[in-house]
Amino acid sequence: MISDSVITQSRILIIDDMPVNVMVLEATLRRDGFTNITTVTDPRMVENEVSSSEFDLIFLDIRMPHINGFELCERLASNVADDDYLPVIVVTAQTDKQTRHRSLQLGAKDFITKPFDNQEILSRTRNSLEIRALYKERRNHAITLERKVAERTRELEDAQLEIVRRLGIASSFRDNETGAHVQRMSEGCRLIALEAGLGETFAQMILRASPMHDVGKIGIPDGVLLKPGPLDPDEWATMQTHAQIGADMLANHPSPVMQMAERIAKTHHERWDGKGYPNRLSGMEIPVEGRICAVSDVFDALTSRRPYKEPWPVEKAISFIEEGAGSQFDPEIVKCFLRVAPQIAKLRLSTPDEEPELPDDRGAAERKSADAA
Repeated sequence: MISDSVITQSRILIIDDMPVNVMVLEATLRRDGFTNITTVTDPRMVENEVSSSEFDLIFLDIRMPHINGFELCERLASNVADDDYLPVIVVTAQTDKQTRHRSLQLGAKDFITKPFDNQEILSRTRNSLEIRALYKERRNHAITLERKVAERTRELEDAQLEIVRRLGIASSFRDNETGAHVQRMSEGCRLIALEAGLGETFAQMILRASPMHDVGKIGIPDGVLLKPGPLDPDEWATMQTHAQIGADMLANHPSPVMQMAERIAKTHHERWDGKGYPNRLSGMEIPVEGRICAVSDVFDALTSRRPYKEPWPVEKAISFIEEGAGSQFDPEIVKCFLRVAPQIAKLRLSTPDEEPELPDDRGAAERKSADAA
């Protein structure tokens, strides 16, 4: 039930070129408690009024100079949204069907004939405003529901992404790497993607998907993954399966982020020259997200301290990436990396590594060197 205060506080616009008609109509409404009334006697000023204020009811005369009521009615109706309802009551001395039919076709909702009947004015006004209030209530309810759905969707997406991030960090711990590496590597991917002109949407997606690049290491036996010493050929072949294992773990998910994560897991060890793994893809056969991740991952690994090595100087790591353009890395992606390398290098200040207390792992050192070479 719409309260009387909502009805009487509604914004009403009266449009009539005859001041006496305006005065009579306005006085009738004010005596009944309506307080928010605007009047216009020059129809050329109507559109300015309507554009600056949202009205709940419009009284519109038909016979006016400069712009007649039919034309104004059509203009007003064209500005009403599909989910809105703006009642226009035509005020006219004409009672012929042609006038009524044309007014209705152009968007009018009701009629009041001159001379005015005060009770008719008040009844039609309240009826029209009640319908208008119900429409506004429904629209506001729909907006509220949409906002709640959007909030819940964001919460669900945030929860999914947090799981993705934590799983990516968990996989890095198994390889004696740090969560900070995952964060820096993914932020580096985002910067390279932006520099490559792939757009903000793609950049945000690769930021969220790339932490899963090594998730397949969860499926590698500890005897291989953590072996303190060189891997034999069979063990190295097992180690390389982490790319396909990761892709299989992430496969068949409807989320675009998870689909990109699957592609990254599968292809971030492929090489531009076709000598990578698991499928020896080359050149543009490798998805761009895999090519970007390969550069960012290797750079951060080289410049990171590990239990088995000291960090490379940034300049040396940049030179390594530059020298690998056209062989290990996509040369265009390398160019993009070089332009944002100072920004990527600064990520260490905002996301430093924790000093791990882990045993020396010469086997892991050898494997990381082999991936980077």
